[in-house]
Order: sequence, then structure tokens, then C-alpha cells
Amino acid sequence: MDDLQKIMQEYYTVLDQQKFVEDTLDYSIFENQIPFLDQMAKVNNSGITVFDLFQKRHIYSSRNLQDIFGYDTEKVKDTTNEYSNSRIHPDDLMQLTAHGIALLKFMYSIAPEKRKDYKLQNEYRVLNHENQYVRVIEQHMVLELDTLNNFWLALNVMDVSPNQESYPGIKSQLINSKTGEVSSVKEQFLKNNTTDLLSKRESEILILVKEGFLSKEISNNLSISIHTVNTHRQKILKKLGANNSFEAVEYASRLGLV
Repeated sequence: MDDLQKIMQEYYTVLDQQKFVEDTLDYSIFENQIPFLDQMAKVNNSGITVFDLFQKRHIYSSRNLQDIFGYDTEKVKDTTNEYSNSRIHPDDLMQLTAHGIALLKFMYSIAPEKRKDYKLQNEYRVLNHENQYVRVIEQHMVLELDTLNNFWLALNVMDVSPNQESYPGIKSQLINSKTGEVSSVKEQFLKNNTTDLLSKRESEILILVKEGFLSKEISNNLSISIHTVNTHRQKILKKLGANNSFEAVEYASRLGLV
């Protein structure tokens, strides 16, 4: 199993953490919104889709997705999601999936009444109608919660980015529509899960890492083996979702953990 398959598997595992009761899902609520979605797509000239987290597939795609981006609007609704993923630049897909996982975990971690306050904005590359990669800006937000307060329907709005110059990589930000606060989805998730996030020993080690100590020096300072130090450092990276010690220190500092 390659890295992309692993992260896709994790994505569907996180989706399955919600427990839907099919008989309680009133799809007439969604059907009544279709005229509004059609009008929104037409007026804004945006590509719009709705993703059903229960069915794990897109259940709506605006007609102009084909005109603007060359998407086959029926294939977008494929239950495997392979078609939609195939339109995304392969170098961007894995990171986008990771952001999707982080968004789901964040949504699960906050009170249901606050879930509609947030939207995730990603800038990445997709194939257009000329089969050329273009930069797009896509916003993801909650369209509907079900009667059990599950995150049920997600609204996705995609526009061509005004910036088509050199591509520095994916840009991603979580926006609170009520307060205007902008942050990373990972940072917001950690803010809501800081209680006992790091053990006392992990905090001690990260403080020393922040001060510039190497593993051997931390080992001597705390009278523990280098192996134990490195094991703790790996656990710290995993808990904070950091790629390296610099990121771990940065995240932990923002959260007031060190």
C-alpha cells in the first residue's frame, strides 16, 4: 500500500466515525436547496458540488463545472470518487486529503452549533476543459447537519484563482465566518484538544528541544536513554501532526504548551 492509499484509507476511516441513522436523513431538505445552488452557481460563475458524508459521494454538481473546468458532471457523482480525484494534480492530492482529514477531526471536536461558522479554503491545481492544470480556490463548508448533529452535507464552491503565476504549493486556511479569524485547520483542531495533549515528560523534552538541546544532551539532562528521548520525540510529532521538531515547537508555542 503506497502513501496515497494509506491516507485515503485514513480519510474513509475518519468519515466512518460518525454514526448516521439512514431513516432520519430527510433528503427533501437538500432537494429544496437545489434551485438556490443552481442560481448561486450561475450568478457567481462558480463550480459547486455537494458531498454527502453518509453516502460518501457527491450528490450534486452544478452544470457549469463542465463549461468552466471540463468536468463530466455525472462522473463527479461516482461512488468511488476516483473521477474527481483524477482531476486534481497528483502532487496536490495527498496534501488535500490530509487537510480534509484535519477538517473532519476539527468539525467533530467542536460544538454542533459552531460547525457552520467555519469554512476551509484551499488553493490547488486541477485539470480544466483544455486538459491543462490551472490553479483554483475551493471553499468547503457545512451545508446541513442531520437530526443527530452529524456533519451530513458539505458544500464545495470552486473558482479559478486570479493568480496563475508560479505555483508555490497548496495554500490552505480555516476561516471563521463570524469573527474573521484565519488559521490552519490543524492549529484549530489542536486548540480544541490541548487537555493532556502532551505528557509531562513530552513537555519537558519539547521545552529542551525549543531551547536548542540535542537528543544526547536531553538524555543527560533528564537521566534517560537516547532511545527513550527519540521515542518521546516521535510521539510528540505524531500528537501535534508535525513533520519535524521545528514545526512541533511552533505549534506547541502557539497553543501555549511550551
